[in-house]
This record gives sequence, C-alpha cells and structure tokens, in this order.
Amino acid sequence: MRVLAFNVSHDSSVCSYVDGQIEFYCKEERLTREKRDDCPFKALDLYHQQNFGPIDHILYHCPSSMPPEGVLNDVFKILEKYISKKFDKKLNKFDDMRHHQCHASSAFYNSGFSTALVFVIDRNGSMFFNDDRYIGRESESVYKVSYPHRFIPLYKSFQVQDRANRFIDKSNIENYYKGKCSLYNERTPKISISNEFGIVRVYEAATTLMNQDLLENGKTMGLSSYGNDDGDYPSLFLDGVPISSYFDIISHSSDEPTIFDGYVRHIIRDINQDNYQLYADKAKHVQLETQKESLRLIEEYVNKTGIQNVCITGGYGLNVVANNYYIKNLPNVNFYFDPLADDSGVSIGAAMLKYRFATGDKKIHKQKDNFYHYYKKSNMVIWPSNHWPKEDKTINDVVDILKDQKVVAIFDGAPEAGPRALGHRSLLFDPRNKDGKDLVNTLKKREWYRPFAGVILEDYFLEYFETLGLSSSEYMTINFDCKVQTRDYVPSIVHVDNTCRIQTVNSGFLFDLLKEFYNQTGCPMLLNTSFNLAGDPLIQSEYDAIEFIDKVGDQPVFGGVYFVDENCLVT
Repeated sequence: MRVLAFNVSHDSSVCSYVDGQIEFYCKEERLTREKRDDCPFKALDLYHQQNFGPIDHILYHCPSSMPPEGVLNDVFKILEKYISKKFDKKLNKFDDMRHHQCHASSAFYNSGFSTALVFVIDRNGSMFFNDDRYIGRESESVYKVSYPHRFIPLYKSFQVQDRANRFIDKSNIENYYKGKCSLYNERTPKISISNEFGIVRVYEAATTLMNQDLLENGKTMGLSSYGNDDGDYPSLFLDGVPISSYFDIISHSSDEPTIFDGYVRHIIRDINQDNYQLYADKAKHVQLETQKESLRLIEEYVNKTGIQNVCITGGYGLNVVANNYYIKNLPNVNFYFDPLADDSGVSIGAAMLKYRFATGDKKIHKQKDNFYHYYKKSNMVIWPSNHWPKEDKTINDVVDILKDQKVVAIFDGAPEAGPRALGHRSLLFDPRNKDGKDLVNTLKKREWYRPFAGVILEDYFLEYFETLGLSSSEYMTINFDCKVQTRDYVPSIVHVDNTCRIQTVNSGFLFDLLKEFYNQTGCPMLLNTSFNLAGDPLIQSEYDAIEFIDKVGDQPVFGGVYFVDENCLVT
C-alpha cells in the first residue's frame, strides 16, 4: 500500500510511505531555497516526476491555517485542483489526525519501541473552534502509544489566543474527543486550559527580546549558556500553568510573539560582547524554567503509567540542553529524541499513521533511512566549469586540507532530512583550533555566541564526554558535558558552559574520514556544522553547493567542496 502525505505549514514536506518503508521524502525549502517554505508544490512536482506507482491514499495536514471544518480557503482549493490534475486522485484531509498526533506518530514509529509514552511539546498544535470562531490550540500533549495505531491521549494542554474570549468551554473539547475523533474514543484525556502561553511560548519570550524569528529558539538556547545561573530566578509556572503576568504579547506580522512584560524597549538584534548579558540572562531563565516544567510533565506520567519508554518530539524536542536534563534526572527511563522533531517530520508521521490505520500492520519498521532526504544522483555538471574547476582528490587530500586549518564542505549522496547535518551535507573543521568557533561563525555569517557541534569516532565517545550511560549519539539530539581533558583539547566545539552537542559515527564516509584524521593527528573528532549559510536551507543539489562557493567568496579559511561520489574537490 502506498500513502502520499504532505503538510501545509512552515517546514512543509512530502512523504511517500509504502508497506512500512519511506520511498520518498522531500522538504519544500530545499527546492525553493526559501527557509521554512510552507506549501509543497515543488516537492509534489518532484515526487510526480519519479513515477513511483499507483497511490492508494493522498492526504494533507495543516494545523497553522486550518479554517473551520467544511470550509476550504484558496490554498486548499488550489491544492485540490493540483492533486486532481497531477495524480488523478481526490485529496483527503485526514480528519482524525491532529498536529500533535502527527508528531507523535513520527517519533513513535521510528523509535523502535513497541509501547511508549510520547510527549509533544510544541509552540502551536492544531486549532480548535467554537461556533466557527478560533479560540485556542494545542501546546503540550501526552500520549500512550502501542501498535498498530492505538494513540491514547493522557493529557492535552491548550493555549488561548483569542484575548477577547480567554476561556474555552471544556465540555466542547471533551465532546470532540469522545464522539468526533475516532482515534481518541478510548477515553477523554486530562485537559488543561490556561492562558495565551504554553511551554514553548514562554521560551519564546527571550527569543523575541533578541529580535529573532519565532522559530529560531535554537539561537536562544546557544546564548543561554552565557547567562548567570544565580538561582534567583522567579518561577515562570504555577501548578503547570505559565504565569501570564510575567509576559505580554506584541503584534508582529500575522503572528503574536511572546515577550517579557515591560521589555519591549529592550528588543535588539545586534547582541554583541558589550551588551549581551541582559539577553543571556533572560535566555538562561527561560531555558531553566521550561526544561524544569517539561521534566515535571514527563515524571508525572512516567510515574502514573509505569512506562519507561519515552519519546520526545515537537519543536522543543530539538532543545539538546533540555534533553540532557531529562536523562540526568530520569536515568532509568529509555529516551528517544526525534531527529525530525520540528514540523519537518509531520508528513512522515501522517503517512505512517494512515498506513497503520489502513492495514493494521503491527510490525516495527525501524529504519535509518527515515532521516535522509530524497536525492536522485545526476551526472555532475559544474557550471560554469571553467570558473570552478574540479580536482581529483582522496580522503588523504581532504585530511591535509583540514590539517591546514581550512573548512571542507562534504557533499555525500542524499542529504539529511532534518535540521541537523550528520555528515552528508556538513562543513568540517579541525576542532583543536582555539579560534575555530569564530572562524567558522564568520564563514557562515552566524552570530558570535552560537556554538558548534562535534563528530567523534564512536569508540572514543566515553573517553572525552560524560555519556549519561549511552554508548552512542547518532543524531545530535543531546548535549553532553565534556571531560576535563576535552575542554582544552578541542576548544572549537566546547561551548562556554563546557558542553558539546556531539554525534558519534561508526560507518560511512564520515567515519572513514575521521579514522584517517585520527591516524594522522591522534584526534578522533571534527567540528561538524550544516552545509549552508545562516538563514539558508541545507544544501540540496550540486548546483546549490557550487552557488555556496560563490556566496562564501574568497575567504582564506574555506578549502572547498568535496563531492564524495566523484572523489573530487571544487574550490
């Protein structure tokens, strides 16, 4: 059975799922080069061109601009016509599928667990309507999940975003779960209806203060490590509910970002080493308070159910500092942190869940390829070839370039599906260089305070890091404390708080390159960051890679792009 699913929201993507396997995944931004593009026409076109075969179900999911049921806005009308023309099929909205459940589905079916608790901590989930008027949406959800498709909601938290009508009638939502949505007919979850704020919107208060996009909370996480942890922060939550008096909402475009009450005049984007402390302290405050509240939620339902397998997803699932905090405080819990925790994974979750409902398949199809993007290898054409000549190179040559303190971009087959580069579209650098963070941040045009991840041969993971009892960390989803000898040895990847988001490898080209780098230098690590410039999507095609060279210009620290399949370097 073949299911084609896509989401119409930021980080829009298309997934084709066949008999328990992903045959196609494509994120729209990689094709349009527009970060977080929200309507997947080019991705659908690319899928259509491949002629994979007959499609049994085509469905879409859209939480962020969903109108009241039975009403389609212009975008959906266009999509209906598009699907009908391209695929000669009717487009279906999977009515039983809510945004948080798509996140939960992707995390659970990829985790390898047969039964698990799934915690979805997200800024904005599905909208709810009362008399055709939008009044609120999901912010946190807890599910008990088992095969083939039993998703029992244990807890649902809603944030109210209609300030003129701050209260939702609980009975309306309870009735929805009881009678309208077949996925939830086993029981009615515990429902929390608070105010305009959820966990992620509390975090956002510091991001707004830094004048960053609402989806750039990763920058706040990086700056938080520079904040003062003096233990004198006021609690931002009371009995699991954000304390609304601490926050305000300001108008901005079509959304309403959260900010600390009374701090509008402090909003600034140019955070430098003379003025950063206020912003770092606020970032530290929201980091500590939100991870503590998230842990409280996790502990409550682990204790209530006795289930020790836990999946973490939703946008906050990318918070590697919080993920470390959970493991430290719950050492007996088996955690799975979804590598596609943001909306990149929504189409995958939708397709997987529809497939399970249609077939009743109970088999665990755990596959590593879920985390790689569709890429059809083409004959390499360097345009214009006389301007960017390619040179035949080996792994030894690449190691020489790295030893010469230059950045090498790696282009290896299919790119990563999610937001983290894992060696297929990576920029690599010698982590022993004490100026490495500043050099690579300048190359990528990133803010000075943002840290870099590292990649290490798996056999040396325990030697250099406090591994929290783990033997590997394949997907850069956790921050680890660095051991004493690591801090001075690889300063480029050790953050100001002596932590590092590290990736372990035990196979593939990146493994071979690291092994040779270790043989020649004695260092089993490299700095590893995504192959793109700040604000741009990850590199997709050879043409994008060559264009990157043009954008970087003649920076002495850049050593070129290494195309693994062709064994050639372009500079």
